[in-house]
Amino acid sequence: MTKKEKIKILGFQTGHDVSYCVLEDGVPIHHEELERFTREKEPLGDGLRFGFDSLGNEVENIKYFTLGNFGMYQPKGIRKWGPRGCYDHNLVRKMKDIIVKNDGEFFEVGHHLSHAANAFLTSDFDDALIITIDGGGMESDGTVTAFTIAEGVNNTVKQLKVYDINDINLGGIWDKVTSKVFNLSIGYPIGNQAGSVMAMATMGTPKYLESFNLKNIDYEKLKTVAAESEKESFNVAASLQKFTENTVKEYLSHYIEKLKPKNICFSGGVSLNCVMVGKIKQWFSCVENVFCDPVPYDAGLSLGSARYVWHCVLGNPRIKNKENKTSYLGRQYNKQTVINCLKNNEIKLSYNNSSDNEVINLLADNNIISVFGGKSESGRRALGNRSILANPKDEKMKDIINSKVKHRQWYRPFAPSILAEEVDKWFEENYDSPYMSFAVKFKESKRKLVPAVAHYDGTGRLQTVSEDTNSWYYGFIRAWYEKSGVPILLNTSFNDREPIVETPEHAINCFLRTNIDYLYFYDSKILVSKKEKK
Repeated sequence: MTKKEKIKILGFQTGHDVSYCVLEDGVPIHHEELERFTREKEPLGDGLRFGFDSLGNEVENIKYFTLGNFGMYQPKGIRKWGPRGCYDHNLVRKMKDIIVKNDGEFFEVGHHLSHAANAFLTSDFDDALIITIDGGGMESDGTVTAFTIAEGVNNTVKQLKVYDINDINLGGIWDKVTSKVFNLSIGYPIGNQAGSVMAMATMGTPKYLESFNLKNIDYEKLKTVAAESEKESFNVAASLQKFTENTVKEYLSHYIEKLKPKNICFSGGVSLNCVMVGKIKQWFSCVENVFCDPVPYDAGLSLGSARYVWHCVLGNPRIKNKENKTSYLGRQYNKQTVINCLKNNEIKLSYNNSSDNEVINLLADNNIISVFGGKSESGRRALGNRSILANPKDEKMKDIINSKVKHRQWYRPFAPSILAEEVDKWFEENYDSPYMSFAVKFKESKRKLVPAVAHYDGTGRLQTVSEDTNSWYYGFIRAWYEKSGVPILLNTSFNDREPIVETPEHAINCFLRTNIDYLYFYDSKILVSKKEKK
């Protein structure tokens, strides 16, 4: 009896936040973003081309293709993106040929429906209320929206309310405040710096709350106020944050009071606001669990559309296992590739065989260590495989890394990676946060023990680490716990004002141009240091 061939779906996102994914019988086996390879954040591009180039001959086995951005391949979309290299008629013809050969089909799924599907169908919930909030996208009926409320039940996702983008657009307001008021980037080539504004908000008071509304905001006035002093800029940011929280709470209240959901899912770029989503259970007593999409911005649309087709269109049952929820969907590089890259840089580097325990001892001596191993993370949060790690107990460590490694604002926080079973001992609420989705208050007695990862408002954007999610990182933190007495490491993405490193070559380049002390290739157990300049 011949083995049944697995059905493959290729999902892709074209335009900005370019990505592709492959599902195999509904389980994601690849998800990559173009920016990891161009080394510039949020470039425009063709997601179909990216998928074809990455997969090579494997693409011939794809049965279904999905695009989670409805309207992109309609005539208007072709005119809009075609001149900028985001649409290739020859590749579309090739896709159609593969579909005919494999008796497949191409699906174009609504923007927010794809967001909602990725959040719910990644979660383990049998049912949930799903909230999507971003800067806008088109649904299959032509509606352009930036805020939807949907319901997920088993293998179905149904939109309950789709708000017109002219009525509410929180993502658009954040983009305008970030760019117009604070003169920060909201896209290519530096990336969206709304996270800086969110960090500022924790140090201000919302004294300008009356200046914010959904219809008419005087951005020039707010810019003038923010320019008066750093303190006033923090107050403007705090006002935006409070306005966002008030608005989301108001728009959700009716549906939560009516449906009383135990489970909530979030997606869309605004759900990256970990402070806001971390308050949902405080606002609504019926809510017991909150799950945030691991890739909530538009790079997740490739996954969401593919998952929607597999479960909601083709009717396949839910998948609830660690493979379905993993964020480690990128490429893995073997030891020989690492060694070859190191040999190319022998004039600048020294390297030798090492061990996890030796690296833990270096961390205890307050060295900053970049680690590289396993498959690269899907999404823009390093979760232990492409990370910079440091001792959270050192009160100077946050300032050192911000100024000498990340080269960013002094007030930007760093995440605490914590053993999942230790969360309730360190934080006021026990959140499962494998993707750094929630900012949660440290217990007062614990906060002073880890000053490098406690933000100014007493919160930490925690990453909970279990053996199921990343066995190496879990074991490493556990060994650190035995050494230090603290089950937490400072974790930040392995980069410097660029996308997270993807290849060993990227890792070496970033290591050489920053003040990171050591680079550890944990798969190969190779520890790298810089040669002293003569």
